[in-house]
Amino acid sequence: MATQTLTEKNFDEVVTGNDVVLVDFWAEWCGPCKSFAPTFEASSEKHADVVYGKVDTESEQGLAAAANIRSIPTIMAFREGVLVFAQPGALPAAALEDLVTQVKELDMDEVRKQLAEQQAGAEQ
Repeated sequence: MATQTLTEKNFDEVVTGNDVVLVDFWAEWCGPCKSFAPTFEASSEKHADVVYGKVDTESEQGLAAAANIRSIPTIMAFREGVLVFAQPGALPAAALEDLVTQVKELDMDEVRKQLAEQQAGAEQ
């Protein structure tokens, strides 16, 4: 499956409406972003069960700000609507494949339990 463009209008729907979503925050002027694009695209062709989205930080500045993007490229991974990975920097192909595998294998019941514990601790 090819990558799709994510905007403020469709971001939440895509992230919450799919099991696994990888998002590449990029910009046209960013050299590392351009270098990473073929790696991201190639990975999208291998994993039809994963949605690969791209956010152009220049045209979607509000979305980039809401996602707290400070450096590009930044890769985020969502599983069942939960942000489970966020890291600036282009990933080598092998590292991206490893990330996809790890996100698919997450025990989301355990992730939600840990999030609830963190939130309870923060409220005390």
